[in-house]
Amino acid sequence: MGYGAVMADPEATLDSVDLIEAQWRRERPDVDVWPMAVIGRISRLERAFKPLLERVFARHGLEAWEFDVLASLRRAGEPYQLTPGQLLDTMMVASATMTHRLDRLEGRGLVVRAKSVDDGRRVIVALTADGLATIDGALDDHVANEAALLGALDDEQRDALVDLLRILHRSLVDDEPPPAP
Repeated sequence: MGYGAVMADPEATLDSVDLIEAQWRRERPDVDVWPMAVIGRISRLERAFKPLLERVFARHGLEAWEFDVLASLRRAGEPYQLTPGQLLDTMMVASATMTHRLDRLEGRGLVVRAKSVDDGRRVIVALTADGLATIDGALDDHVANEAALLGALDDEQRDALVDLLRILHRSLVDDEPPPAP
């Protein structure tokens, strides 16, 4: 929605991105700066969301990356385990980074690494009882927090935003889901 569309909507409130757009339109009317309205807001929202999400993780003694690893294992279903390679696929980090993260989580007693019973050469990463309790408690608060952050949207707006973001995401990211464990 461009500056003109916002002005036509009596319920809309101008924001700092609208001001930036208006300034560019004044200074460079030959350039259609509509992409700034989208990218600028996505960037600003990410910066606004990050500390609000991290605050919830911190209440559970977690950093965002720790939540992500534990959540990946939890989403896998019982027995809540994946290979390091499967975790790499869900996390999109370097192998050395994953090893370091698993070392830290194992040191905290939230995950355990063991040899696969099917293939002794394979390592399996599994949630411990403490890891399961931690992620389940954090998940409830995390989802409630995210819902509150999106509380300005009604159901129809939320669904429309999800659909639009999915289209944009698919156009930019090769997001083939990894095979089920």
